[in-house]
Amino acid sequence: MIPTFQSSGADERVGRTHQGQGRVVVADDDVFVREGVTSLLQRAGFEVVGQAVDGAALLDLVRVHRPDLAVIDIRMPPTHRTEGLVAAHQIRAEFSDIGILLLSAHVEVRDAVELLASCERVGYLLKTRVTDANEFIDALDRIMKGGSVVDPSLVKELLGAQRRDDPLAALSEREREVLGLIAEGRSNIGIARALWVTETTVQKHVQHILTKLRLPPASDDHRRVLAVLTWLRAR
Repeated sequence: MIPTFQSSGADERVGRTHQGQGRVVVADDDVFVREGVTSLLQRAGFEVVGQAVDGAALLDLVRVHRPDLAVIDIRMPPTHRTEGLVAAHQIRAEFSDIGILLLSAHVEVRDAVELLASCERVGYLLKTRVTDANEFIDALDRIMKGGSVVDPSLVKELLGAQRRDDPLAALSEREREVLGLIAEGRSNIGIARALWVTETTVQKHVQHILTKLRLPPASDDHRRVLAVLTWLRAR
């Protein structure tokens, strides 16, 4: 699906909020998607240092420019299966500090989980999510700051998966819901608004989640990431 973008007024708001965020490469064999994403990034204050149509060209660009972030379509030539994902794994192996955002036209849980569970500074969004310029740029910001972002559609599918040895079995339905919203990159305030509860209630749920998952002491942000990764590995 070719993404559409918000009006110029929305773009101006994005540009004022997110100036000079970093250097980015964009990889997608669909010229309309590639140019659309590039235009949006530039209007938001990012510097797009290169565009690629396949995995090999993407790796060349990354090695030459060492960008802060790579926006990568999972399916690219020649087979249009997982070439983008393979390139993303290679980028992670060579340059662990480069943020990675995977884009896909479909929910592809099996292909995406390994990379998402392996590190921070990574995200997975459906291409339809790019239709909301501010939401898309906010996701990039979170990734570049060390966080992880998971598309709500992927979160929903992961929540529906079942395993006998599920380490999340101890969580209540509400706690699973909170963890799903954490996976989407939402703050406690954002979760409270989504669930129509107080921020204090969310804080209690988060602490219960961290305790039940037996996560080691660390900063709250780091433990939240660990909670999401524990969930992803369980899938």
